[in-house]
Amino acid sequence: MVYTDMKMTAHLLILGLLILSPAIIGKETKGTFSMEVTRTVTYPYLVITPEDFDAEQPAPLMLFLHGAGERGDDLLAVKKHGPFSKLKELEINCILLVPQCPPGEGWVPEVLAGLLDEVEARYVIDSSRIYVTGLSMGGHATWALAGFQPERFAAIAPICARGRSEDAAKLAGVSIWAFHGDADRVVPLERAQAMIDTVKAAGGEPRFTIYPDAGHDAWTPTYNDPEFYSWLFSQKLP
Repeated sequence: MVYTDMKMTAHLLILGLLILSPAIIGKETKGTFSMEVTRTVTYPYLVITPEDFDAEQPAPLMLFLHGAGERGDDLLAVKKHGPFSKLKELEINCILLVPQCPPGEGWVPEVLAGLLDEVEARYVIDSSRIYVTGLSMGGHATWALAGFQPERFAAIAPICARGRSEDAAKLAGVSIWAFHGDADRVVPLERAQAMIDTVKAAGGEPRFTIYPDAGHDAWTPTYNDPEFYSWLFSQKLP
């Protein structure tokens, strides 16, 4: 497989207001202060393509988001878990995009969307076949990114992750297959089940696989299962 090491830098604008309350209690004046701040977020990333990759032909894109344990400044740490070996074994023709989250940070959906924009500008991507999957912290971000841009993804696969109920209606039309261990003590099964139920209540038809007697590591059986890849890469936007 061919590896390309790059960085994505984005600027986040945090909006605020200055609000002073006229309420005075004795000699104490209550108030709040906020200001506008610009923050730079940088994601180093790998782009991995098959050995016989034809850069002239549109290819599907798979975005993989790692968990909290792989944050840092060692880019190769992102390969500790994930779909890497199985994609190669199954000889799946796709572009695999793997960013790294900075130490102590969480994934930012707006920045991930900007990263996708950059990679789509650099490579010939089949825009009807863009997928996102992630585990734990990366699974949470999978839900969040799809909620931010639901029209962008042919399918998503969050693993051992919780989602935000306010995104459920936006995800009703997205192909979803989620995975969880029933003995997960890091992200309890109930958190994932609640998101699945909320998406269903909004009219969606998500798939949900629960591994019996499995803890937080629901990613190993998922990424080792050829059926997962068959399902994922068969999904396509109209």
